[in-house]
Amino acid sequence: MNILRAGCRVSAGCAILALLGLSGMAPASAQNFPDRAIRLIVPFPAGGGTDLIARVLGQGLSSEIGQPIIIDNRPGAGTIIGTDAVAKALPDGYTLVVVTFANAANPGLKAKLPYDPEKAFAPVILLARSPNVLVVRRESPFRTVADLIAGAKAKPGTLNYASQGIGTSAHLAGELFESLAGADITHVPYRGASQALNDLISGQVDMMFATAAAVSSFLEAGNLRALGVTTAQRSPTHKDIPTIAEAGVPGYAAESWYGIYAPAGTPPAIIAQLNNVINKVLQSNDFRKRTEPEGLVIAGGAPEALDIYFKGEMIRWKKAIADAGIKPD
Repeated sequence: MNILRAGCRVSAGCAILALLGLSGMAPASAQNFPDRAIRLIVPFPAGGGTDLIARVLGQGLSSEIGQPIIIDNRPGAGTIIGTDAVAKALPDGYTLVVVTFANAANPGLKAKLPYDPEKAFAPVILLARSPNVLVVRRESPFRTVADLIAGAKAKPGTLNYASQGIGTSAHLAGELFESLAGADITHVPYRGASQALNDLISGQVDMMFATAAAVSSFLEAGNLRALGVTTAQRSPTHKDIPTIAEAGVPGYAAESWYGIYAPAGTPPAIIAQLNNVINKVLQSNDFRKRTEPEGLVIAGGAPEALDIYFKGEMIRWKKAIADAGIKPD
C-alpha cells in the first residue's frame, strides 16, 4: 500500500507516517516492488536438477507477482561464476541466485573466493532438501552398494563416478563414500548434470551420486538403477531405496538442498516480500505436484532459517573436506 504518495500536508500526518515506517512499513524504495522482471541466476547449465527446480519456482513466482522471472543459467567454477554475479549485483531485489550444497562446500574447497560467503548475501528462503541417489546404468554388474564396494576394492582406482562439477553434492557425496567405505574410486567432474548423466547411461562412467531431481525420470524409465540414497533416513518419495548407511556404509549421510539469496544490502522489506510470496508458491498444489517426483522435502520458513542452515552446512563440510584430505586450491 503506497501510503507515502499522498505526501505529508500536516505535521500530525507526517508523525503518523513516521511511526508506521518505524513499525515495519516498506521504505520508499520497496513500495512498488516488483515493477519489472526479476532475474533468477542458476549457477548450473540448463537441464539439471537445480535448473528444473528454478524453472518450476519461477513459473509459480511469476504468477503470484505478475512479473516475468528470467532464468539466467551461469555455470562454471563450481557455482562461483553465477554466485559472484549476484554478489556484485545491485541490492534491489531484481537479481537473485539459487544456492545449493556447492555454495556451502566452496569455502572448504577454495583458498580464496571472490566474495565473502557470509557477508556478500542476504538470505531469502530455504526452498527444499532432498537426497542424492547413488545410481548406475541398467546394464551395470553392481546391484547393491555392497557389490560396488567389493568391485572397487578388488580393482582400486579402476571404477569412476561422475559429478556435475567440483564441490557439488555429487562430488562430495562421492568423496565421503570413498572415505567411509575405504574404496578407491576416481572422480570425473562435468560442467553439469545433463552431460554427466548422458555419459553414465552410455557407459563412459560407472556411477553417480546424482540429485534426486536430476535422476527421477531416468529411474522411472529404467535407464538407471538406484543402489542407495545419501540421506540418513530413507526418502519419503523413494521408500524402496535403502540408505547408503543401511546398505553397508555406517555413518554415511549427505543431502542436497536449494535456497534463494539476494545481494547483501537488499532492503529488509523486499526480502520479506520475496520470502512471503515464495513461501506461498512452495505450499501451492502445483509446485508440490510438479516437484514431488524429484524427492524434495519442502522447507520454506523465515530467511533466518536459511542463514542458520547454510552456516551449519559450511562448518560440517569444511571438516569433511579436510578429513578426506582434499586441499583447497
